[in-house]
Amino acid sequence: MVSIDAFDKILSEITDELPEDFFVNLNGGIRLIPDAKIHPAAVKNDLYILGEYHYDSVMGRYISIYYGSFMRTFGHLPLAALRERIEHTLKHEFRHHLESQGGQRDLEIIDDTQIQQYKNQSVGRVNPDAG
Repeated sequence: MVSIDAFDKILSEITDELPEDFFVNLNGGIRLIPDAKIHPAAVKNDLYILGEYHYDSVMGRYISIYYGSFMRTFGHLPLAALRERIEHTLKHEFRHHLESQGGQRDLEIIDDTQIQQYKNQSVGRVNPDAG
């Protein structure tokens, strides 16, 4: 398992590789949160949020990356594979940021569709009699 300090270093390296234009109006920057975060749609606490894009009239625009969620989901991976997952998640959240600025919601719609597919697949896995 990678320490939070090593994770932060990887996240910083990936961030440094991104074009400066990505950061326009991202006034709150990228925040590394030590916790794991369960998705509200999770069935049996099996769906973690790896990252989130936030836009708030008071707090501004920022990205949260959840170290604990990454460790619970991908902590077993070799370092190179973990780095790929971090990069994928960060770019995903930047796409939300860029689309938000352009008045688009394409990725939000894709995310919502994936959550609905997850819920539909999970219905068959849940035993309603197992109170």
